[in-house]
Amino acid sequence: MPGFRASALAAAAALALGAPPVAAQRTLTIGASSAPTGMDPHYHSSNMNNAQLRQVFDLLIDLDSSGRFVPRLAESWRAIDDRTWEFRLRDGVRFHDGTPLTAEDVAFSYARVPTVPNSPGPFTPAVRLIERVEVVDPRTIRFVTRNPHPFLEHDIAAVFILSRSIHATAALADFNAGRAMIGTGAYRHVSYQIGERQEVVRNPDYWGPAQPWDRVVTRVISNAGARSAALLSGDVDVIDSVPSQDVPRLEREPRIAVFGIEANTTSYLFPDAVRETTPFATDKQGRPLATNPLADLRVRRALSMAINRQGIVDRLLQGQGKPADQFAAPALQGRAPGLPPLAYDPAAARALLAEAGWPDGFRLTIHSPNGWFAGDSDVMQAIAQGWTRIGIETRVEVLPPANLFGRATAREFSVFMTTFTANYAANMLRQVVMTRSPEAGTGPFNRQRWSSPRMDELVARAMVTMDTAERDRITAEALRMATEELGVIPVHFLRLTWATQRARVRYEPDPRWYTNALLSHPAN
Repeated sequence: MPGFRASALAAAAALALGAPPVAAQRTLTIGASSAPTGMDPHYHSSNMNNAQLRQVFDLLIDLDSSGRFVPRLAESWRAIDDRTWEFRLRDGVRFHDGTPLTAEDVAFSYARVPTVPNSPGPFTPAVRLIERVEVVDPRTIRFVTRNPHPFLEHDIAAVFILSRSIHATAALADFNAGRAMIGTGAYRHVSYQIGERQEVVRNPDYWGPAQPWDRVVTRVISNAGARSAALLSGDVDVIDSVPSQDVPRLEREPRIAVFGIEANTTSYLFPDAVRETTPFATDKQGRPLATNPLADLRVRRALSMAINRQGIVDRLLQGQGKPADQFAAPALQGRAPGLPPLAYDPAAARALLAEAGWPDGFRLTIHSPNGWFAGDSDVMQAIAQGWTRIGIETRVEVLPPANLFGRATAREFSVFMTTFTANYAANMLRQVVMTRSPEAGTGPFNRQRWSSPRMDELVARAMVTMDTAERDRITAEALRMATEELGVIPVHFLRLTWATQRARVRYEPDPRWYTNALLSHPAN
């Protein structure tokens, strides 16, 4: 790690050695369904990464569980005009090694975001509309945007603040090894075993309210049944992604408390609709196809119409969710009103396949994460069965989430399933469906390189329209277009569920799908 500060190494070692004795600690143990893909706070904008990292690192401002902006490292902020926002930092905040927080660190953090290499889901949309960052004084910073930006607060709330002096040369490996895990957050880093376990201890010098947990251990338990068993046996205090079939049983268990919320999250399928050929589609004899059937809108409509979304939610997920009618979840501002349910009509789907020149169908392998959300691989199997019934012989390959996202980013799949969480509808489109452009900060999660110039124009207009009613109208029009074009195929809206040891922990469910100590409160 050339150039990385020796003091950072010493501080990280001191934090680990200085942890209080286990016997004296009030310890929280979390059983999480999936692991962070990396510990660099600017590496991958995913639910699990963001949830775990916010224990150690801080934001300028944040959204609470009800969707209201709340101060964090910034004690106040104001819009000076349509293009200029000023933020005032708290006095006396220090990083875990004692380094003071200044406005220079904030400017460094936003400048660093687009420089992080090999991200499977970068934070670049949060900074691309910012023209410049002005340091007014050590506690005051201004953001000047290229155009009027009605969603600037959302973008500001997406970026963790690092230290210019500590993290100037820090890379992903430094964070994963713990050397760079020095933030201003409520907890200090102790250890991280990739894909297995993370441990933090309470920061006694935290600027905010004192945290109730002396020590927090997050264990990755990807098997859904094993998570529930660990909770029932008392091995863990909290679990997330409670299996749908276990929710009624856990609700009847006196020792267990169950907490749920409708998520800002949509599960969706991403077909390879751009390339001339696609790797996992063959004829019925297994020979490669000369053309890509997924590039035909009629085929994508047939695929959508062969998904029994209501059946998936009712039977597989035990009512834990809602069938999708569009890409944006019900709670999101700007979603398209009045859209009918996405049709389930296998007969019409078969007719569309025949019209598109595939009367006998073809073979297809689709890819799914395993343990990313409750019932994910079961949902994908149900989708595959529906597609097989209309003549597309479909098999499912399930992968660990980190593996799936890495390969999806490399465009290795014909169709894969994933989810996206956002706080407003236009951001769903900007991040996933807009044409991928690192320079403009659009489409960082557009892993299949879908492109719709008409929809791009609408979303770009929405992102700079200050009038709320007009902005929502434009966003709704873009969502209707996305639903017609099916560059992505929405499946269902998630309901999130956590369960805890009733006598020990009360959980504060968050629609952004966050599992961490900050939302885990002592029951007494």
